[in-house]
Amino acid sequence: MRDVKLLSWNVNGIRAARKKGFVEWMRSNPGDIISIQETKAHVEQLSDDLLNISNYDGYFNSALRKGYSGVATYTNIEPKLVSSGFNVEQFDKEGRVLRCDYDDFTLINIYYPNGGMNEKRLKYKLEFYDVFLDYVNDLRDKGFNLVICGDLNTAHKEIDLARPKENMSVSGFLSIEREWVDKFLSNGYIDTFRMLNNKPDNYTWWSYRTRARDRNVGWRIDYFFVNEEFKNNVTDAYILSDVQGSDHCPIGLNLKI
Repeated sequence: MRDVKLLSWNVNGIRAARKKGFVEWMRSNPGDIISIQETKAHVEQLSDDLLNISNYDGYFNSALRKGYSGVATYTNIEPKLVSSGFNVEQFDKEGRVLRCDYDDFTLINIYYPNGGMNEKRLKYKLEFYDVFLDYVNDLRDKGFNLVICGDLNTAHKEIDLARPKENMSVSGFLSIEREWVDKFLSNGYIDTFRMLNNKPDNYTWWSYRTRARDRNVGWRIDYFFVNEEFKNNVTDAYILSDVQGSDHCPIGLNLKI
């Protein structure tokens, strides 16, 4: 058996993150597989140092619209298969899903929609959630072990944000969104961080507008999930809150495979 270290990070624009030390952080070899969300770039817009980071192969899925959404996976373990999307046009055009199949598990890197703009986007977010659940259930039923990571854009429970009472009517903590997370977990998936850590004040996103990070007034909206059958392969799950460069911080998952 061997140890595999996975990280996930919403960088809030990979070109902006590059100016804040992203490439240097990657060159420090922080993990074996690094999943990135909200790249906000097409491949042809990326500099060579983002496309070819030492020891990593990079795979990208961009939105049709420039400067919006997008995911990338950097890996020093060669995947057997790389694919993108759900094969559902209304979701795939936003470049939110990247799948890498390895010998022991399938990694699904996802930037889930934000429902905060209006009712239409909230509906889109909830429909995306349901299509995603059908997608991963089908893979699991076919015998795949799944590692699912990314910015879920929902805090699950009151412990997962600093000010739950004030945010009950805000998208990201609406009862309908939180109930969907309950439904997802009840389908046989594990929130790996909460499997190992039930302490409060652990967050992954902080608003830039209110200097919230300085005061740790945050939300835990970035997750690593695994299917129930794979949970014994998890050896650690954690938050790297000291890593700067985005309004999110990276999260980590260690596996024994």
